[in-house]
Amino acid sequence: MKKQKFADKHQLKDDLQSDIKEKLMQMKSQLKEEDQERQKREKAEQIRKKKEIEKNKTFEELLNESPLDWHQYK
Repeated sequence: MKKQKFADKHQLKDDLQSDIKEKLMQMKSQLKEEDQERQKREKAEQIRKKKEIEKNKTFEELLNESPLDWHQYK
């Protein structure tokens, strides 16, 4: 009789562990998805900021960044 109760408790313990393990795996996959979404948003924000900076450059900044040497065409 005692052996049977021990076996039942052991099975219950295994079920609880597998349940907890399953929940942890779900949480892991959810966190991974959230991290990927966050990285996508950050990348999109960086691209938007670069475009905004490029759009707001002055003529002098654009001229200084130009690979052409305007001294040659004087």
